[in-house]
Amino acid sequence: MLTSFRRIMDVLVLNAWSDNYMYLLVEQASKMCAAVDPVEPEKILDAVTKHGLTLSLVLTTHHRADHASGNGALAKKWKEKSGEKLIIYGGDKRVDALTNLVSDGEVIKVGHTLNVKCLATPCHTTGHICYYVSDSTKDCRAVFTGDTLFLGGCGRFFEGTPEQMHHALLGSLGKLPPSTKVYCGHEYTVKNLEFGLTVEPNNKALQERLKHAKDLRARGLPTVPGTIQDELDTNPFMRVDQTDVLAHAKTNNPIEAMRVIRCEKDRF
Repeated sequence: MLTSFRRIMDVLVLNAWSDNYMYLLVEQASKMCAAVDPVEPEKILDAVTKHGLTLSLVLTTHHRADHASGNGALAKKWKEKSGEKLIIYGGDKRVDALTNLVSDGEVIKVGHTLNVKCLATPCHTTGHICYYVSDSTKDCRAVFTGDTLFLGGCGRFFEGTPEQMHHALLGSLGKLPPSTKVYCGHEYTVKNLEFGLTVEPNNKALQERLKHAKDLRARGLPTVPGTIQDELDTNPFMRVDQTDVLAHAKTNNPIEAMRVIRCEKDRF
């Protein structure tokens, strides 16, 4: 699947493993691209060849094997194919084949016009990074969220706290422009939205989004991308400051609501 942004950038969506997504972020003018979480290197290279692209770097959201374990093999195969070294970015020294450790606010270039801002979002893992992409005019915006933000949900708190996820979702990602396209790490959308309705059964936008997501999946299509506005309207983890969600969690504290609904989702 291909998403085009006003003839400036493309995002290629590639399936991996049972329910993962990998991505190629492409600057249209130069055909330079970055691979996001390329856990199946051969699929990445096939897409690069098919579309006449030049792979320049890897953006790794976090160290877990279903996102980072393909880095080393991809770097080796790309070196053999092109003679060029592949730069591998990540926010955690545990990332496979890491060459460049990034920090919050750092900006990476893809091609000549795409700026990728690193957003530190620790919780699922301590070194998790989301990558916010914009062009020089700020007309095109996308964010690759790995396992921090899913469409309709969020990642488990494997190495972090409800406070950290609250900051990641509401203090960081939730402040991005509402039209920003969201590309997450897994196809969990239908189940996430079904859970969301147990928290907010009267949320009309959530009901409609679930219907649309089921239709997409029935036709074999991905539910990505969503938008930040979609998440603010329908994702219970980004709505922990809303009256209905607080009432469901039996608290007036959004961080406590984050903890409560994450525990509920873990059992769902």
